[in-house]
Amino acid sequence: MLHIQAAYKKLVFLFCLLFINILLINTSINSQTNPLDSLNPLDLPPFEDPPFWRQAMGGAVIAAPASQAGSVVMISDGGNIKAFSWQGTPLWDYFARGRLLPFITRSREGTSYVCRSTALSRGVLIAVNRSGRELWQINLGEPLTAPVLTGWDGRLFVFTESLMRCFTASGFQLWSMALEKEIALKPRDDGDGGFFLVLEDGQFLRVNAFGRIISEQLESIPLSIVPVGPAGERTSLLIVYASGVIEIYNTVNGNREILRGITLPARPFAAAGWNSYAAILLGNGRICLLSLENRNILWTGDTHLTAADFLSSGFETDLFIDERGIYLLTNNGASAFTEDGRRLWLIRLRGNVSVPAFSDEGILYSGGADWILYAYRLEERVRSNTQLLYGPAPPGNYGTGIRRPGLWSNYPNRFDERELDLWLREIGQAVQQGQVGEMEIEYASWLMEAAGSSVYPGLSEYDRYVFVPQKVRALNLLSFIGSMETVPFLVEVFTRERDPVVRAAAAQALGRIGVDPQGNAIRAFSNALFPPAPERNIQVLASIAAAAGAISRFSGPPLSASGVQILTALASYDRPPLVRSIAERELQTLR
Repeated sequence: MLHIQAAYKKLVFLFCLLFINILLINTSINSQTNPLDSLNPLDLPPFEDPPFWRQAMGGAVIAAPASQAGSVVMISDGGNIKAFSWQGTPLWDYFARGRLLPFITRSREGTSYVCRSTALSRGVLIAVNRSGRELWQINLGEPLTAPVLTGWDGRLFVFTESLMRCFTASGFQLWSMALEKEIALKPRDDGDGGFFLVLEDGQFLRVNAFGRIISEQLESIPLSIVPVGPAGERTSLLIVYASGVIEIYNTVNGNREILRGITLPARPFAAAGWNSYAAILLGNGRICLLSLENRNILWTGDTHLTAADFLSSGFETDLFIDERGIYLLTNNGASAFTEDGRRLWLIRLRGNVSVPAFSDEGILYSGGADWILYAYRLEERVRSNTQLLYGPAPPGNYGTGIRRPGLWSNYPNRFDERELDLWLREIGQAVQQGQVGEMEIEYASWLMEAAGSSVYPGLSEYDRYVFVPQKVRALNLLSFIGSMETVPFLVEVFTRERDPVVRAAAAQALGRIGVDPQGNAIRAFSNALFPPAPERNIQVLASIAAAAGAISRFSGPPLSASGVQILTALASYDRPPLVRSIAERELQTLR
């Protein structure tokens, strides 16, 4: 009897347990909501884990950190630039010997560009390589008014109070243009290798890499202008006004179309574009995602912001989209969403002077008034990038490294010695004045035709032999306007040209350009030094030594390790004294 009672009680207990589970499951199913309909800040608590790592800065961080290729650099108010690996290892510390402006830009090679401004020199642009070594300085005469922008081939777009200028990565000016009004909307990359900006009178300027300007008068100064469409194929700009009006500007035909049928639920504050989507930050602290193809709002969601945050002093934002999601960074926190509206994480920050940075490794870098740099590991996902030795590969190219028939290709006397001298003189004057401008592709193509006439014959029926002095002059001029796009041509000339004087000039040009992200020049130098056919000409060896040192200084590790091997081989006792002394001098500069 006791047996039966115990079994009965056990059965009743199991039945009750099953009934309670069914009720809980039904409640859970009925309470589920679509994440696209509403996102409450309370359904995902703020990120409160301790920092992944922290490091003392010795001063307040005054500009947004710049993260790239597994490391991060930032400026402190003491005039220092400091670099750390993404794991928190200190890499280097550069002292600028003066006050730095709150702008820092990093190129894909890891070069950092900053501006020092003192009473004696109001605007000195400084390039510091990925090892913390100063590469060059340029006195601009006036301070920067916006961060430096970088082009596809490493060129720099620089903005001061009265001028916008373009420099090669080695610091040689390609063109400059006067600004008649102050900049009202800071310059931004247009997705096609150029940039755009808006002046205080509402004039919209779109400038390509060679200084050609397309100008339009806008009704008012917009809040944001962002490129939309795939990288390298962006043919449209999204223009967002404070009134809530949104325009699509076609950069191919110049048409502007108001995006009708979309009513934003609050005043817009910032925007970002990617493919056929646009993210809009609203003044109530929410964010919405627009489909530009379907002309509708896909979802809205709450961020870490409130309406009061927009009124705080010094409030700044950075909104961007990539294949991982939508990211909003401000100087008091950050939020992230997936493309379908699910919130990934949010974090609130205190004491930040500038906007934090979010890296491709999923790390948020934040620094402020407490002199500490904090790194938070918010995501395990690593952004997929096509990388070479350093940062991500550029989405396009300018065509400056392509040999093509120009306006002069069918001119019978184009390679006569007198004609060559006229062309070289014209290009030399443009280079010296820093006003190559829209003739850059034409000049570069002509110089490559002249310098490579023995290596690449036959583009025209009028091809003739070009004498060595003209080839050398052409290579010298090409080095002042060249870029990473020119490097493959110069490597071919160095490798295939028979005349040692021309080969030496090609090596010197590679060293002056400095940019070699694929390591093509360093490999060519290495192949020339060692069996089966080691180079013996003293002039060529001396040029290799100087160029290997210059490229190593510009690029830093890991490419500089190969450069040091080349220099060590050239500094050995069995090398000619001139070659050995140059190699030893270059090695000293790399220590």
